[in-house]
Amino acid sequence: MRKLYTAIVLTTLTFILATAFTLFLNDDLYAIPAFARKYNMSCTTCHAPFPSLKDYGDEFAGNGFVLKDKDAPRYFVDTGDRNLSLIRDFPIAVRLEGHLQYNSETEQDIDFTSPYLVKLLSGGSLTTNLAYYFYFYMNERGEVAGVEDAFLMFNDLFNSELDLYVGQFQVSDPLFKRELRLPLEDYHIYTVRPGSSQINLAYDRGIMLTYGFESGTDVIVEIVNGNGLSEAGSFRVYDDDKYKCFVGRISQDVGEYLRLGGFGYYGKEGEPNTNEVWFIGPDATIALEKVTLNLQFIERRDDNPEFTVAGENDDIKLETRGGFAELIYWPEGDRSRWYAAGLFNWVESDQTDLKYRSVAGHVGHMLRTNLRLVGEIRYDLETEETRLSTGFIIGI
Repeated sequence: MRKLYTAIVLTTLTFILATAFTLFLNDDLYAIPAFARKYNMSCTTCHAPFPSLKDYGDEFAGNGFVLKDKDAPRYFVDTGDRNLSLIRDFPIAVRLEGHLQYNSETEQDIDFTSPYLVKLLSGGSLTTNLAYYFYFYMNERGEVAGVEDAFLMFNDLFNSELDLYVGQFQVSDPLFKRELRLPLEDYHIYTVRPGSSQINLAYDRGIMLTYGFESGTDVIVEIVNGNGLSEAGSFRVYDDDKYKCFVGRISQDVGEYLRLGGFGYYGKEGEPNTNEVWFIGPDATIALEKVTLNLQFIERRDDNPEFTVAGENDDIKLETRGGFAELIYWPEGDRSRWYAAGLFNWVESDQTDLKYRSVAGHVGHMLRTNLRLVGEIRYDLETEETRLSTGFIIGI
């Protein structure tokens, strides 16, 4: 009876929120984020819906946030100094999320989680073939999280298709970008850290090289510290050991609708006792007009994730594997105001507390191009617990 009461209350509050937004939102409140303001165009040129990118959006980002077929008038200030790239109106955008949540794992049941996050973003072209991008989490689930993505991008080096990124980014960005997913449920295999390892496929510092061939083949190489976004230690050094980690990925378009990829990761961490880590895994995307299916599998090995002294423990190796399947449906293609998404997560490991299996169903409605209402249900297959969420996501 209590669960029925909770479901009724949640449904009622969802209806009230949706009605309030529909009644009070009007054309005068329409606001577009930084890149759309720069080119005086709709967010739908690149997103469907935001933050999910269309092919044109991927091309825009890959060109250093420049549309080569469209000028951005008066983008720089004319100071008389030809060597000074001073942006006339500093590009800033804000992403704001708030949710109402029910979680059967807690005694609180219903929770007002607003703001769930407040993100300040900026990016753009500094000069020909040089761009920057960063965002700052002013609030993430009640905490100031700080800077995550922050990099310089050197585009078309040596008049070729070679691009260079330097700074902070997610190791998994060449696979599937966590920041651009539609469901609230995460891609869990990317965030797993067995034992005391600091290595995963989320944020890290380093360089990334990308090269695209006319055949539809993309090659990406990364060199990263391998310890995430840890604070600087002695001598203002970020890396806490002498090792670097290496990542490689190759992907290929197969026909009009299919893209196949594979990646590998190798690194060491720790001093004086080390942990040798490698990942390997395939991925695939099937993109039709109204349906997109994303598939990922990853196999991981750690030979000493607790950094024990050699000979003290013969059973120190850990095997971890997992992946996800994500299905997205747009009833009217990239112009749909409604969409639905489903996400299945799976993680298996010798470390039992890392095991995870969940299914999530997500629906969204675009009240405006830059404002959507969302609803999501996630069921944890391991703990048999349920989480229901409803709320809004807005880009300003």
